[in-house]
Amino acid sequence: MVSSGRDAGSPRAGLLGPAGAGRLLGPAASPGPCRAASGESSGRGWGEESGQTYGFINTCLKSLVVEKYGEETWEKLRLQAGVQDSFLTFEVYNDEITMQLVDKACKILGVPADMVLREFGEYFFEFCKRSGYDHMLRTLGGNLYEFIENLDALHSYLSLSYQEMNAPSFRVEKNEDGSMHLHYYSDRRGLCHIVPGIISAAALDFFNIELSMEIVNQTEEEERTGKKEHIVFLVTQNPSLSLDSESSVCPVKKSHWKTIRGMITLGRGKLLRGFDPVYPKSLWIDTKTFCNGLPFHMVFDKELRVKQAGVSIQKIVPGLQTMGIFLDHYFSIVHPEVPFTISSIQKFINSQFVFQTRREMMPESWKQRPMLELRGQMIWMESLQCMLYLCSPLLRTLHELEERQMHIADIAPHDVTRDLILLNQQRLAEMELSNQLERKKEELRILSKHLEEEKKKTEALLYAMLPQHVANQLKEGKRVEAGEFKECTILFSDVVTFTNICAQCEPIQIVLMLNSMYLRFDRLTTVHNVYKVETIGDAYMVVGGVPVPVSTHAERVANFALGMIIAAKDVQNPVSGNPIQIRVGIHTGPVLAGVVGEKMPRYCLFGDTVNIASRMESHGVPSKIHLSSSAYQCLKYKNFEMTERGEIEVKGKGKMHTYFLIRNKAATENEIMGRPMKDLDSGRESAQSIQEGRPETIQVSFSVLLSATQTQPEKDQTPAIAMKYIDGPTDEQNSLKRRNQAKIADLTGSYLVTI
Repeated sequence: MVSSGRDAGSPRAGLLGPAGAGRLLGPAASPGPCRAASGESSGRGWGEESGQTYGFINTCLKSLVVEKYGEETWEKLRLQAGVQDSFLTFEVYNDEITMQLVDKACKILGVPADMVLREFGEYFFEFCKRSGYDHMLRTLGGNLYEFIENLDALHSYLSLSYQEMNAPSFRVEKNEDGSMHLHYYSDRRGLCHIVPGIISAAALDFFNIELSMEIVNQTEEEERTGKKEHIVFLVTQNPSLSLDSESSVCPVKKSHWKTIRGMITLGRGKLLRGFDPVYPKSLWIDTKTFCNGLPFHMVFDKELRVKQAGVSIQKIVPGLQTMGIFLDHYFSIVHPEVPFTISSIQKFINSQFVFQTRREMMPESWKQRPMLELRGQMIWMESLQCMLYLCSPLLRTLHELEERQMHIADIAPHDVTRDLILLNQQRLAEMELSNQLERKKEELRILSKHLEEEKKKTEALLYAMLPQHVANQLKEGKRVEAGEFKECTILFSDVVTFTNICAQCEPIQIVLMLNSMYLRFDRLTTVHNVYKVETIGDAYMVVGGVPVPVSTHAERVANFALGMIIAAKDVQNPVSGNPIQIRVGIHTGPVLAGVVGEKMPRYCLFGDTVNIASRMESHGVPSKIHLSSSAYQCLKYKNFEMTERGEIEVKGKGKMHTYFLIRNKAATENEIMGRPMKDLDSGRESAQSIQEGRPETIQVSFSVLLSATQTQPEKDQTPAIAMKYIDGPTDEQNSLKRRNQAKIADLTGSYLVTI
């Protein structure tokens, strides 16, 4: 007994999908192994004669990797293979893509090719079931042998819509012990390990059988199209499952008494007779009626001499009217790919055979038309030592019927080919529409991806100009209410003698100097998580505790100021060539914050605290950090070294007692600057987690100019490491907590009084 599969598929599934409905058993429908990917494959490609396959196979492989190993593994795999992220079901791709994917999967996962292919085979079967072919597959046969044997018919049906399929061939043999030998023929080497994966998955799911499959023979055979790999699998049932003969791999004949008991049970107590067909003593049909009733049939002997032919096939191939001509002179075998001999045909007797007319033997009127293909089954007539070929025209659409100048009337009324042509015409139209929809869907997916990338860029720019929660409110069209902050710390800084520097330099030099300085300051805002309010000329303003209240606002701003003094030493004065000097002023107090304007809205701070912080900067000393008394009180017990400046006259404020911030006694310079900490012994970087990369500067034009013209290398190019702060509840939060506690106490007291 033999069985073979012709590959054709539906885009909905892999097993029966665009890479071939016959790919259930056909590694041609599956990715090649590592050796195939490196150039050892021979013959056709995966699902097409031109070395191509439908996108469904690659989609299935992607789904397997993502589902079992994660999205990151798939991204790494596809980047190494150099392929796109998604594949269209109906699109045809070069099979080199699939081979590359499997090759890289073997290397990344560290798994041998045979294991990768077997796992793919198992997943392939499940993938097809999820794609809507579960019911169709379950009805193929009552046991595994029948299931495999009838795949060929299913493939042949699906090939009406997918003509470019080419699958390996299969032949299955029963053994007396209930096992079977599965013969696998393929013109591509190295793909046989997919077969055990798919067969085992189907047997377990449909027939509740655990299989063991081992290769018992492997040879290369010369076929009409070249060398074919011939693998023989021994398929046996795993003894771990105790199953009766009804669900065995290859059901064996029951004993006499088991048969009797089964009949009595089935007949509810009445003994049922076994079925024995009845044949007439002579054939009650004349030759003319037979040839008219079966217009497409041929009978030929062992030497391939034609003994009989139907009337329609005689009409198309007039040479068949001459009885005794050789069949292989007028036809070639398209499927299965075997030599045109009786022995080869008998070897694949259970396959559906596809014949194609030879152009050189056709009448002149036929030579400009596409050649006709016939599809049907072979029946060996032992008594006559002849082969009967019962067939029908292999036509997929009305267009193909017209191309061959044939009509529906040429096909016998009982032949379902008439219905298949009409039904397939509608099916192809639906598939084309589905293909267009899938293409549009893919285009929308790509556009959506690009839109998301642009959205992220826009949001990054927006968040650089406004606090994130404020920006989100504005995007939603909501009005942003001004907020009052009971306590925050504000810093101002400017460049000493900036006016004189501007008078003696070219504008581009000023731009480069400010950009170099601001890049360093922006990096420090990430290190200490303070909010950059704005820059005006050489003035730089930041705030701690706004827009997110934190109890360590003063420490954050103080450390930021210390970092500014250090960073300024790396920025050169374009006039003197010496490091620039900056003044820094800090003040702590309440503010009102809100968004001002509709065009280019800004998050601004209002209140006397802003004015005093500005006065601290303007009345400061070069390379010093000037503190107000309120800022001093916040830092007094926070491990900062400060010195008293005394009372000074402040414009608009009168006399004020101020201080200078010297250093942080508990933090190193690397911590303040957000650099990796050095191990004192080895000098290696410590294992601090880098939370955030170097922030993008808002001065985009400055960055462009800097990259285009600056030749001096920048320092502090390492990613910024955020300094750790321990924040407790703010005064406002403590006050709210006390009010809530008081309310709870009042309610509890009232309840007790009531009781």
